[in-house]
Amino acid sequence: MKAADHPALKLFSELLAVPSPPGREERVAEIVRTHLSGMGYEHETDPAGNVLVRIDGADPEAPLAVLGAHMDEIAMVVVRIEPDGSLRMTNSGGLIPFKMGEGPVTIVGDGDATVTGVLSMGSTHAKGAADRSPGWDDVKVITGLAPDELSARGVRVGSSAVPVREGRGPFVLGDDADPLLAAWTFDDRMGVVGLLRLLERMKADGITPPRPLIVAFTVHEEGGCHGAKVLCHREMPEIFVAVDGCPIPPGCPLEIDGRPGTWSKDADTNYDQRLVVQICEAARAALTEMQVAVYTGAASDAGRVYAVGGAPRVAFIGHVRENSHGYEVARLSVFDNVLETLVEFVRII
Repeated sequence: MKAADHPALKLFSELLAVPSPPGREERVAEIVRTHLSGMGYEHETDPAGNVLVRIDGADPEAPLAVLGAHMDEIAMVVVRIEPDGSLRMTNSGGLIPFKMGEGPVTIVGDGDATVTGVLSMGSTHAKGAADRSPGWDDVKVITGLAPDELSARGVRVGSSAVPVREGRGPFVLGDDADPLLAAWTFDDRMGVVGLLRLLERMKADGITPPRPLIVAFTVHEEGGCHGAKVLCHREMPEIFVAVDGCPIPPGCPLEIDGRPGTWSKDADTNYDQRLVVQICEAARAALTEMQVAVYTGAASDAGRVYAVGGAPRVAFIGHVRENSHGYEVARLSVFDNVLETLVEFVRII
């Protein structure tokens, strides 16, 4: 099979085609619901905007487990509209200006409206420009529209912006036998892809988990993990597992070699070590190996859920990636290995 025909890429490309900043995940949510209905799953959307699939367990009295992937992406948010119609921005999630560079962005207005602008960082024809790393006070989005025209198109203080579709990818790189995949953030559309593919496999193979299971597509992970918190406070699961990605900060021993990753600790939380062991066992049953990571400057839905008492046991499964919160790169094979690990994990969870 050619890399371009990989089953995850068509779905990933479909999800990349629409903006999904925190608080405006409805476009991705609609794609998710369409695929769930096509697979024959009943689903619900809760008041927060989380999309949920409930799956009966072999033991209906066993405590609930949740597998969750968030639908939102890192973004910018308008903090001020200048008289010339340019927009002053701040981050939503972990976005840093240099990760985006100068270029076109989609501004998500109210309703279905969008406006194209250009993220701009000013002239380099200035002393010391080469040594300057721009912060949010140094950048603006040029729109070419007057403030009243922006208002008529639904753009206001609080509107979000993300890179335009044309520059997002995905792109397949390197050796066709074991290629790399690159895109403007896998975070966390590839987690969404992983859970949709898991549900497809569970339906095709007739897999029933030992305990009741919710497969959740959550909102607003970037900047607070709010959708997962709301979900867990309402449903009170015993186990919450985030399906997301594993960045490689300096000194972290992870490699983009096709093996997936699991978190043992993040900036705030020690994850459930019994679940870490089970995840490693599931990876071996899937004929791969789990890389285990400890982070001092990262957080996930799982850690934040645990921190607020949303679930007593939390864990993490995901792909390993370079260039977090930017143009990310991973081994294409890792997405299949994440899927196969999830399949084995739901058999034993």
